[in-house]
Amino acid sequence: MATPEDELCFPLINNSCRKTRHSDPEASLTFTVLSTITMLTVLLNLLVIISISHYRQLHSCTNLLLLSLAISDLLVGILEMPVEILFYRGCWFLGNFVCGMYGFVSFLVISVSVGNMLMISIDRYVAICEPLFYPTKVTLKRVQVCIILCWLFSTIHAIWMSREFIQQPDIYNSCYGECVILVVNEIEAAFDLVVTFIAPIGLITVLYLRVFVVAVTQARAMRSQVTFKSMQCSRAKKSELKAARTLGVVIVMFIICSCPYYIFTLLYDSGLTDSSGAAELWLIYFNSCVNPIIYAFILQPGSSEMNIL
Repeated sequence: MATPEDELCFPLINNSCRKTRHSDPEASLTFTVLSTITMLTVLLNLLVIISISHYRQLHSCTNLLLLSLAISDLLVGILEMPVEILFYRGCWFLGNFVCGMYGFVSFLVISVSVGNMLMISIDRYVAICEPLFYPTKVTLKRVQVCIILCWLFSTIHAIWMSREFIQQPDIYNSCYGECVILVVNEIEAAFDLVVTFIAPIGLITVLYLRVFVVAVTQARAMRSQVTFKSMQCSRAKKSELKAARTLGVVIVMFIICSCPYYIFTLLYDSGLTDSSGAAELWLIYFNSCVNPIIYAFILQPGSSEMNIL
């Protein structure tokens, strides 16, 4: 029979947090599912990173953006998911320093992912709507600079948003053995919401709606074998249209996986490790596992020997 001490995370320490109760079958099933998602996230994103890095024919502008996104997804699988699994029972055993770093990485990967999605949308918009200017407007050097700036901005943003937790990780903890990450400054919270969700998602949606309209128009023109010399957006290659469709799925999945957490945060103002928001948080993490599966429709076997984009 369990004693009151058995329910505490640290029985020998005053003000210890209590463990979250789960039935054995539920705990085993949850641990298995979450561990499987974590391993798949790491392995699949490693495969994408190795593939793009190894094959020169995959060193295109679009694939560099996918590489950056895969790196941020890999960080989720290596750093974020395992921590959340350990936190499943409601006890934080990793200390204050890791708690502060966990908050920093959480802000970082979300900001980087949104930035990469926005750059992918811009890349597809130019490729589909302005294909004649694509080789001059979108170059490897410019894409590399944009990726570096994205990571730099995201790092600065993450440091600023998590500065309190880095300096004093237990500032919002109610008991010993807890790691609560909150943004209590309403102005900063509103700024973070606008910069990392509302503004980029709105712009991504507008760009891809335009891409979708143009792609449908071009597909109809190709089927009817009609040449539109006066079209504002010249006809793009079939490979570009295919990449646009596939990357459109990536973006739609990102929006679907992200919206519940942001809506939950707005309604309940909960922390990143709040147990009531765990499902929404894991939905964001699950998107990091889904992305490399979608990439497979672009990075197909044998693509190293042909120009796919």
